[in-house]
Amino acid sequence: MEKKIALVTGASRGIGKAIALKFAQEGYHMFITCYRRHSELTQTQEEIIEKFHVSCDAYVCDAGYRDACEDLFWIIQKQYGTLDVLVNNAGVSYIGLLQDMSFEDWDHVLSSNLTSVFNCCKLAIPMMLRKGHGKIVNISSVWGNVGASCEVAYSATKGGVNTFTRALARELAPSNIQVNAVACGAIDTDMNKWMEADERQALLDEIPAGRMGNVEEVADLVYHLCCGHTYLTGQIIGLNGGWM
Repeated sequence: MEKKIALVTGASRGIGKAIALKFAQEGYHMFITCYRRHSELTQTQEEIIEKFHVSCDAYVCDAGYRDACEDLFWIIQKQYGTLDVLVNNAGVSYIGLLQDMSFEDWDHVLSSNLTSVFNCCKLAIPMMLRKGHGKIVNISSVWGNVGASCEVAYSATKGGVNTFTRALARELAPSNIQVNAVACGAIDTDMNKWMEADERQALLDEIPAGRMGNVEEVADLVYHLCCGHTYLTGQIIGLNGGWM
């Protein structure tokens, strides 16, 4: 049986870790990355290998940095020569007024959330073209559709991811490479741990489902987008409990 290879960025915890575990459970050989959390990424790697008995290579690198991405994809090319699935999950948030945001923080959010998607897609596409198929899933946000006060930079990058997804899907459809995005609503991860109890309850009151989503639900959706569905491309799929 042919080995299937998947790369998940931002896989040290939360949504990225859940996605990596899901693909490993289904027999994919994994490449996982994160920016700084080396120990947590190593834990994810060990969990994948021990539970699912597939290979898993872990790299601490900044997906928004061109040289780091080129080194990573050189290793993938050398080791397997191909890539079946790319999940662009790496990203950071910034909460605060735009007028208080530094130029450096803007550059960091843009690089982490949008340039990282460009870097990885650019380097993955040649491998998928040679194979004649491929799946790219970008993790986006409801704020990429409607924007959020005090999260202007984050919203802008996720809006960019959505448009990037639609445009690249049109470009790659003739080559049997599908590109979709999952626009997450409120998912119960560390990114939302800053909220006080009353703020959290106010958010839950706005969500028709009455709860936050969990990372396993995101992982299941991402995996199923990569199973067949060769006519499903260029879609921004909302996973938000009816919130928006």
